[in-house]
Amino acid sequence: MTDMTFFSFPDDAALKKERAKARQLRTSQWWKRKRSSGICHYCGKKFSPKELTMDHVIPLSRGGRSEKFNLVPCCKACNTQKKRMLPAEWDEYIDRLRG
Repeated sequence: MTDMTFFSFPDDAALKKERAKARQLRTSQWWKRKRSSGICHYCGKKFSPKELTMDHVIPLSRGGRSEKFNLVPCCKACNTQKKRMLPAEWDEYIDRLRG
């Protein structure tokens, strides 16, 4: 039997805990170094590091976690467009825009 907890929708308490972890990571040196390149993970455009937001590649609402491997810097426009999309869904969205 496979572990399906990664894909489950978290309850309110779990979401609150993950959001708190993300807030804590946003103040860390790790995050400051991560966004210092000024490059959006999704569109690849250059921004001031302070203009970049923290995005969960796999959204919390879709079972993602506030762990370093799941957090990337991105511009506000990409973060707004991505919403709750998983990476494959985002790739399909971008392909449709380019198509």
